[in-house]
Amino acid sequence: MTKQKWAVDAAHSSVDFSIKHMMIANVKGAFLNFEATVDADPTDLTDAEIDFSIDLSSIDTRNEDRDNHLKSADFFDVEQYPKMTFKSTKVVNKGDHEYDVTGELSLHGVSKQETFHVAFEGQGKDPWGNEKVGFSADGSINRSDYGLTWNSALETGGVLVGDKVKINLQIEAAKAE
Repeated sequence: MTKQKWAVDAAHSSVDFSIKHMMIANVKGAFLNFEATVDADPTDLTDAEIDFSIDLSSIDTRNEDRDNHLKSADFFDVEQYPKMTFKSTKVVNKGDHEYDVTGELSLHGVSKQETFHVAFEGQGKDPWGNEKVGFSADGSINRSDYGLTWNSALETGGVLVGDKVKINLQIEAAKAE
């Protein structure tokens, strides 16, 4: 197959994350508004070009007060930094349709190289004849690397919010015309 453009179908995709709370439990959340394009042969991503953008104000942790705090200057500061972006720079084939995708992640005015594990999940046509592909991706970042350092010390020791953020993406993309 040759390299083609694919656009993420947000209605059939998700961007989820989890982070430690009080050093004892994981709190989960999602970003509801995002877009991406993938210029690739989905069966061989080694020369793929991936551009991903997330609207940070679309955060949903199932708690409005927490979401508003995360949007504030204490965390994302969405008024000044409304988006998180990722642009691939290197893709390494790990075998069996699995890849390490490295790219420039920009968040809160800071850009760093990050690597995510990506798996090609399959390809097919929907009932209307549209070509679709599926991918999953996971990885983690340290929020402090991006200047997201707000925290609160706990009486019993430790901190309220962990540094490591686990990220999971489930992506369905449609062949762009």
